[in-house]
Amino acid sequence: MTDRFSGVLSPVVTPFVNDLGPDADRLIAQCQWLLSQNVGLAVFGTNSEANSLSVDEKIVLLDRLVEAGIDTNRMMPGTGCCALTDTVKLTAHAAKLRCAGTLMLPPFYYKGVSDDGIFANFAEVIERVGNESLRIYLYHIPPVAQVGFSTDLIERLVIRYPKIIVGIKDSSGDWKNTFAMLERKWDDFRVFVGSESFLLANMRSGGAGCISATANVNPAAIYHLYQTWQDDDADSQQQALDEIRSTVMAYPMIPALKATVAEFSGDDQWRTVRPPLVNLAKDKSAELAAALRNKGFEMPGL
Repeated sequence: MTDRFSGVLSPVVTPFVNDLGPDADRLIAQCQWLLSQNVGLAVFGTNSEANSLSVDEKIVLLDRLVEAGIDTNRMMPGTGCCALTDTVKLTAHAAKLRCAGTLMLPPFYYKGVSDDGIFANFAEVIERVGNESLRIYLYHIPPVAQVGFSTDLIERLVIRYPKIIVGIKDSSGDWKNTFAMLERKWDDFRVFVGSESFLLANMRSGGAGCISATANVNPAAIYHLYQTWQDDDADSQQQALDEIRSTVMAYPMIPALKATVAEFSGDDQWRTVRPPLVNLAKDKSAELAAALRNKGFEMPGL
């Protein structure tokens, strides 16, 4: 079992069938393709529509992925829920399957909660799961969750659970915040940025990589920068990644990612999102695809 992650991971988009149920077969195929592009699997992340899926749906999908032979050493499923017992149930199942890590949101419904409250939540999860192989990567995304992790709280968690709290995904969009975490130099604590736009800066500062929405569609290029960040062309690689990301981000992110997968796979079923999200309109999908093709974008092997 992998002890700690580094590299590039994708919060894998979740396909749905016509009745809006999760489509395990398409998800398996997408995960296999991402692995072939050297990208790990942060299934049930924000761009997986994770909070539109039930715990039971996620458990079934995890089981199907494992049954299909997807390498659990490359899996970091999102398991943080608002209800403590839901988080425990899903996290325990991921640990039982020997997923190499879990990406865990804080309970995010109640706003303005204290560091003590968040610490108590994570302590309860860890003690109730009671699995020594558990590895938790904190998920800091205050623009969405509005509840996050201060550096002092991270330090408390790392000191109390040094073998379990092993990293963080910082989706604050604030490089100063990421750098403040890197400066603490907690023992082998893995800091991932939530966008490849910060990947080069993160690698140059001792970070572990990135967990990025656009790794769903541009995995090989993002991984290449991760692998070659010390090369002379690293800055130009970063600029090229930023151009593709900004092209996709000109549209609602999750529908745009799914429209892109649909376009380049020739499989229209991928366009389907679960309400309250709405599919990207056909004219906007065509506009996005044309803009990407104009930049020489492709998804080989999809």
